Amino acid sequence: MQLGCASPTRMENTTAMKVEDFSVQRELMLSTQLRARGIHDERVLAAMARVPRHEFVGEGFRSQAYADHPVPIGQGQTVSQPYIVAVMLQALALDGSERVLEIGTGSGYQSALLAELAREVFSVERLPALARSAAHTLDRLGYHNITIVIGDGSQGLAERAPFDAIVVAAAAPRIPPELFAQLREGGRMVAPVGPGYAQSLQFVRKEDGQALIVNLEKCRFVPLISTQESPEKD
Repeated sequence: MQLGCASPTRMENTTAMKVEDFSVQRELMLSTQLRARGIHDERVLAAMARVPRHEFVGEGFRSQAYADHPVPIGQGQTVSQPYIVAVMLQALALDGSERVLEIGTGSGYQSALLAELAREVFSVERLPALARSAAHTLDRLGYHNITIVIGDGSQGLAERAPFDAIVVAAAAPRIPPELFAQLREGGRMVAPVGPGYAQSLQFVRKEDGQALIVNLEKCRFVPLISTQESPEKD
C-alpha cells in the first residue's frame, strides 16, 4: 500500500511565541549537539535548521523535540536523537540528485530531511498508523517528493530499485542482503547493525558488487522486524 505525500513550504502550526521558542531550541541543537560534535556538512545542517522537528512528535513531547535524546512517537517507536540522524545523513553525502530508500518512516522527520537533501525519497514503514500519520504531517508541511509505502522494510522496495542511497532506521544482525542488492553500483547505505546492547552504525559503499564497510558510531535502534515473521494488525 502506497501513501502519496509529501519540497518544501515550511509551515509551523503554533503560536508566534511557540514558533520563536522552537526556533531558539533548533539553533541550540545545531550549535551544541551537531556542530560541536563534528557535523560539518552544510547541506545537512541547513536541512536540520529548516525542518520543524517539533511537528513530528506528539503535543505532549514537543518540549523535548530538540533535546539530545530520542523522543517517543507512539506504537513503541521513537524519533532518533538529532545527532545520530545527522551522522547518518552526513555519511550519505547527498548532493540533491539521488533517489533514496528509507527503511522505517516513523514520524516522518528523517523523511523530511531526506526530501530536503535528495531528489526523490521512497520510505517503507511496517506500522500503518505511523505511515498514515507521517504522510499527513509531511503533506501538511508541503513535502511532495516522498512516497511512503506500508510494507516489510527488511525486504526493501525491489520494484523501485536501484537506489543511490539507502538509510535504515532499525537494527539487523548484519547488513540486510536484500537491501544491499537494491543499491546501485557506487551507491551507499547507512544502517545500525548488531544486537540491542551492542549496535554499531555502519556505512556501506557498493564497489564492484562488494560491500565496503566502515563503522561510524555506537548506537541503539529498535530491531528491524520482518512482517512475514511478526504480522502487525492495522
